[in-house]
Parts: sequence; structure tokens; C-alpha cells
Amino acid sequence: MEVNVPIVGNRQCNCDYGVGRITNNMICAGLSAGGKDSCQGDSGGPLVSKQGSRWILGGIVSFGNGCAKPNFPGVYTRVSQYQSWINSQITSSQPGFVTFTSTGTDSDLSISCAGLPPPPTTLPPTTTTTTAKRECLSQAPLNSILGGSLVATAGLWPWMASLQWNGSHMCGGTLVAVDSVLSNADCFSSSRTPSEWTVVLGRLKQNGSNPFEVTLNVTNITLSNLNGSNVAVLHLSTQPNLSNYIQPICLDNGLTFALGSTCWAAGWNADQGGVEQVLQEFQTSVENCGNGSSSDSICTRTLTLEKGDSGGPLMCKLGSSWFQAAVLSARNTTRQTRDAVMQFPKLSTFRTFLARTVGFLSPPSNSTNTSASNSTNTTLPNGGATPAHSLVFLFFHLLVFSACLQLFL
Repeated sequence: MEVNVPIVGNRQCNCDYGVGRITNNMICAGLSAGGKDSCQGDSGGPLVSKQGSRWILGGIVSFGNGCAKPNFPGVYTRVSQYQSWINSQITSSQPGFVTFTSTGTDSDLSISCAGLPPPPTTLPPTTTTTTAKRECLSQAPLNSILGGSLVATAGLWPWMASLQWNGSHMCGGTLVAVDSVLSNADCFSSSRTPSEWTVVLGRLKQNGSNPFEVTLNVTNITLSNLNGSNVAVLHLSTQPNLSNYIQPICLDNGLTFALGSTCWAAGWNADQGGVEQVLQEFQTSVENCGNGSSSDSICTRTLTLEKGDSGGPLMCKLGSSWFQAAVLSARNTTRQTRDAVMQFPKLSTFRTFLARTVGFLSPPSNSTNTSASNSTNTTLPNGGATPAHSLVFLFFHLLVFSACLQLFL
């Protein structure tokens, strides 16, 4: 069972339950008229909301005054308050954590009742981060590149995807989340019908045996809509099992790659890789873009590219993690070796689009998390155990949540 309920601000919730009963470690949701709520048996379940294509866990079912009573919304553990503890309990290298932006509940500031302190006179920004923010660690355990332009080996670039149109390779792409692949918008000039496309992950050879590959259907294709070059995000029908051969890559969210930094491109094309059309890799380095260049561009030295490489990644390594800096474009990959500098739009140019469609896997920052509530409706299961009424049960629910996380990781 599931039910759709709106967030109730903590000031209103305190007035409903009695001032001091609701703390910053809690979040409330329900209708003032009642009729929709979590109930017996729901304790420990999720309170979720959707941002773009991502479901965000905001709360854990905790307690209430009966079920669905007027002026008694359900009370949930506020997950963002326990971010540090949750981070310490789960695998640090597990990919897929995204930053969620909440618009807050400013209307709650006008709520007043006996004993409730006035709201602070200095208000925090209305846009705040409310979920666990995690350093992206895309390490490719089987990657042992030494340099040069080489034929790739299995697992060398575990985020590489082959985009197949009606069964034939058309473009490259990269797995950027457990259910999303990034490519170039030009690849879909002939067709944007999802049912005509499949994505192959874990593939090394276009012709030959690939024991680690998996083929997935596409449910949606979304294109960015900027002037000039554009990218595309393909949403997958199912999530692949991650392994040494299938992993997401980190996305550049405004990183600076120093001049001379070694970067790589990879892709498949009909004229390279032999009869089996093995995945090719190309080493390059970051160069000065010259006069009139934009801060939204990244430039590299000589690359030999073809149409089949379009949509693939330009990849640079920082520390132990790999980041995709740009998407290769069909506009400048019609089989030519460029002795001059090649210029690509930085992936960070599309940060708004990517945040909406996949969530940005960004590097660590100094931004802080707050506990502002999401003003949109949320969804939770509705089922059946006596609601708890103490902070002891809040902690118990959090332990249950952690145990569930360990089972899925």
C-alpha cells in the first residue's frame, strides 16, 4: 500500500502535538483534515519524494497519534540529520549518491501558537541540500593503463556503453548512474524512440564473445536543450549488477583539469579494432584553448576519432577516481586526425540538465547540509505495528534502516 501526503512544517507539527514534542530530528507529513497517514505496521518504512527521475529518502516512519486523525500528521525520522552516521555504516565506494535540493517550507514560518518560540530573524537560504552528499569514487579496479593508444581489455573502462539502434552499434555512451547512460544528442537524429534502442554494458568486442556483458532496454531518452552541442540521457528499464566490468563514472561538476593532464577517450568504430571491433582507447592531454576560448570548454591535443566514437567519454583521472570531462561529438569526429587543439564543451556546462535527469555525482565541497523540509508531496507505504511514541524508537528505526542498507549493498 502507498499514500501521497504533503510535508507539514515543524512549527505547525509542534503546535499539533504540543510544543517541544517535535524536534529537528523529525519531519512531519499528513493532511490537516486527516484521512491519509502511515499506520500500524509501517514503522521503519520510507517517506520518499521524487526529484527528476530520482526517488529521495527524506524520512523513516516513526510515530503518530493514532492513524490519519485530523491535525495529527505522521511523524518521521529526518534522515538528513543522521547523514554522518549513515555514511559511516555503508560502503564508502558505493556509487549512486546524489545531492537533493529542497525548496523548504517557508510558509511554516508564519505559524504561531502558545509556547512556540518565534522563528529566527535571520533566515537561511531557501535552497538547501537535504540528503547525504558523497564523494564520487569511480576507480575501475582493472584499469592499469600505461600510456599510448591501445586496444582496450575487459574491465579497463567499466562505464563504457554501446548504444545499439535496432541491433547495430551507433554510438558510445557512459554509465553515469545505476539506471542512466550519458551520450551525445546527435546520436538520436534518426530516432528518439526508446523501443528502437538498447544499451550494452560490459562489452569489449562488437564482434566476438563478451562474457561480462548485459543488454538493457531503454525506457526514455531525454535531450538537453542548449545552444550548440547537446547531450542525451538514456534511462534503463532495469539496473545492471555492478561489478569490476560494469561501474558508473563520476561526472565533472566544475573541476579544473590542469594543462598537461593526461586524459583518455574510448570508443568503437568499424575501421579500428580488427575483425572483432575491439574497444579502442586514445591517450591525450589537456591543452590551452587559445584566445577567445570559453571557460565552458576543455581542449586536448591530437585525437583520431570516427563517427562510431561519438557519445563516448573524454576521461581524466584525479587522485584515484575517474571523471568524465566531456562527451565526444559527431560534429567533429568524421575520421580525421587533428594535429591542432580539439575543443569540447565541458560536462559541467550541462549541470542543470544532468542534475534534473540523473543527479550530479560531484566531488566533495564545503557546502553544508541542513534539515529544511521538502514542500512537495511525498509517498509512503501504508500497511500495519503500533506506532512508537519515544525517541528510543526513533533510534531503533534508524538501526533497522541501516541493517536494510547493508542487505542491499
